Amino acid sequence: MIKKIALFLIFISPIFSFAQDYSAEWQGYFSYYDIKDVSQGNNKIYAAAENAIFSYDIETNEIETITTVNGLSGETISKIHYSEAYELLIVGYENGLIEIVFDDMDVDVLTIVDILEKPTIPPTDKFINHFNEHDGLVYIATEYGISVYDLDRLEFGDTYYIGSQGSQIRVKQTVVYNDFIYAACLDGNGVKRAPLSSNNLVDYEEWERIATGNFLVIEKNNDILYAGKFDRSFLQFEADDSLTGLVVYDDQQVDLRSVNNYLIVTTENDVFVYDGNFTQIAQVSTSADLDTEFTSATIDDEYLYIGTADLGLIKTLILNPVTFEVILPNGPLSNSAFSIKASANNLWVTYGDYTLAYNPFPLRSRGFSHLKKEEWKNVPFDSVLGARNLNIISVNPFVENHVFISSFQDGLLEVENDVPIILLDETNSGIESFVNPNNPNSRSIRQSASNFDRNGVLWTMTGRADRPLKSYDPSTNQWQGYAFSEILGDPFNDEWGYSELVIDNNGTKWIGGYFKGIIGYNENNADVKTAAIFSEEQNNMPSSIVTALAVDNSNQIWIGTDKGLRVLYNTSSFFTDPNSQVSSVIILEEGVAEELLFQQFITDIEVDGANNKWISVLDSGLFYFSSDGQETIYHFTKDNSPLPTNNVIDLSIDSSNGTVYVATDKGLVSFKAGGSSALENLSDAFVYPNPVRPTFNMDQDKVKIKDISENVNIKITDIEGNLVAEAETRTNSRYKGYNLEIDGGTAFWNGRNLSNNTVASGVYLVMLSDLDTFETKVLKIMVIR
Repeated sequence: MIKKIALFLIFISPIFSFAQDYSAEWQGYFSYYDIKDVSQGNNKIYAAAENAIFSYDIETNEIETITTVNGLSGETISKIHYSEAYELLIVGYENGLIEIVFDDMDVDVLTIVDILEKPTIPPTDKFINHFNEHDGLVYIATEYGISVYDLDRLEFGDTYYIGSQGSQIRVKQTVVYNDFIYAACLDGNGVKRAPLSSNNLVDYEEWERIATGNFLVIEKNNDILYAGKFDRSFLQFEADDSLTGLVVYDDQQVDLRSVNNYLIVTTENDVFVYDGNFTQIAQVSTSADLDTEFTSATIDDEYLYIGTADLGLIKTLILNPVTFEVILPNGPLSNSAFSIKASANNLWVTYGDYTLAYNPFPLRSRGFSHLKKEEWKNVPFDSVLGARNLNIISVNPFVENHVFISSFQDGLLEVENDVPIILLDETNSGIESFVNPNNPNSRSIRQSASNFDRNGVLWTMTGRADRPLKSYDPSTNQWQGYAFSEILGDPFNDEWGYSELVIDNNGTKWIGGYFKGIIGYNENNADVKTAAIFSEEQNNMPSSIVTALAVDNSNQIWIGTDKGLRVLYNTSSFFTDPNSQVSSVIILEEGVAEELLFQQFITDIEVDGANNKWISVLDSGLFYFSSDGQETIYHFTKDNSPLPTNNVIDLSIDSSNGTVYVATDKGLVSFKAGGSSALENLSDAFVYPNPVRPTFNMDQDKVKIKDISENVNIKITDIEGNLVAEAETRTNSRYKGYNLEIDGGTAFWNGRNLSNNTVASGVYLVMLSDLDTFETKVLKIMVIR
């Protein structure tokens, strides 16, 4: 009954904000190793990772995830609480945001911004520390005091500033005990309490201090009140409010809760379970097998569930905690990706780092992740042969699961079937360490940009080396080095590093630099082999710092910098014309000519099968432009998509299905763009979903006609031959017909006819005609209304 009342209030109240579910077109790939908090209820254990949540059904062992795709904000979670009375999960964030996730309702996530947007509270003090539910109210402990949320009305009540003279103080946890509400406070404010029956709890004078010091936790169990202090002591309140010391733990207390008449104390390295008489019945400690830190813990009837900082959720028997089961949803090692690379139904992710100015320090010692057919294989750092700062991934086009991963310190890691087999460096390959004239004994192999050419030869770039460009043929094990003598007189000082390496149809290697802008190299060029475009005045570059490069289907070079976008349209004269010019893309914005992405920091550019451009921009999300940049097809941000942040770091497209993978500094998502590459013929063309059922939203999700050829005419008719929709491709462009559009190797139908009405139930024919070869193919699709 409570649940139905709450749902009714949601629909009649205009002040709530509901998050959209994006699961039809998007998918999330979040890491669940770092557990911030746990809760239990409804026969489930809930675990909150950095910015995603999963539930574990204790009866069926099923795991379900809740991410930004389902409507979560993507911000950093600090605390969760499951209300069994209201059948909802309350999620608190470090920035003060609160979200409510409903069980089994059409409305999934309710967003509450009252604390987040409260101007009188400093942003750093909005951290949600704890939720305490009592009689339909949730007392929210924060860095400024206590706020009250009414679960019946789904609205905020009063806020209690309980410091001296009504000042804001840090409250870590609250509990209701013997008709008083108690608050554990920091900064010497001790433990304060106020009568629950008071109608004036907003008055700081109602709050009596009954203990001094810095308190982190407070909880009741078996009608006894317990509290833990910053000095690691754990205490019991007596009837006269005096304190009796029980134990001093070795480490800081991070969590305290009472579940099923058991008291659970979690410290950084131990979890203790006590019965109603404070008799210890279980202890779990970190060890070589549990090399982590504990963050929280809860129990069900038989098992103890512990949240850890880097192992996920672990499960063990309460009375015999000797064996441990790791409960972890399918996901990558970390949310902080540096680089991603997609191939057919595969995705590789690295987590290394270097600065914009190519400084590798501080070094990141992290492994890599591989997504294959929806399953993640995570390779930890202790398996990557000591390779630090893993960054750019190159996939061998001729050997499945054979990749090379650059290390911006230690060389080049070769991986076969997810097993690192060798770390290539200056001792066992043609790779050079950097040259430091001031310290000849120093060693640092700053491998970054790399790519395979169409012949299966790997090309790599090494920063501050005599011959920065290297080629390696895995089939012959042959290395070759190439100096940039035309543009680099001093390899150590004239260029600090290289961001990208792409190869065009003529075999020219295009490389992004820091000082030299865009560098072109062609070893077969009879005259000048190397040239660069970097000058703002001479070459129209907005900056010499190139952050992204892409070769499009017309052999034009799209250039991203830290200060905007440029295109090199004429690549043929690059080596012969010392004044080669790059061009900005000029668009009309409300009738005014403007430069596309003016002064924006571009992090990546990818070209899809229709020659359209996906461009990620720091702080501004993700853009999808037409082939010439004149039309903005999509602009995804945190506000209108599952992007957990607008800081998009890297992109990669699986050309076999058009899926666009998007790496941010808070997690990885993918978008089913459908712009796959066109095929040579129509033999593999198919349509899906088929049949189209009533639950499928054709207007929003669209019926897809996949694996079509490059130049094709498509007609959709009903079974009697009446034309319903039609479109025809134009080479290297995205073409929209009437209710039917073609994007590379995929066409999209919104389920409407020439009168713009939704089609009725029935069988429809999809007639494909290749305009070059005159090949034809007819597909059938069933629509059920």
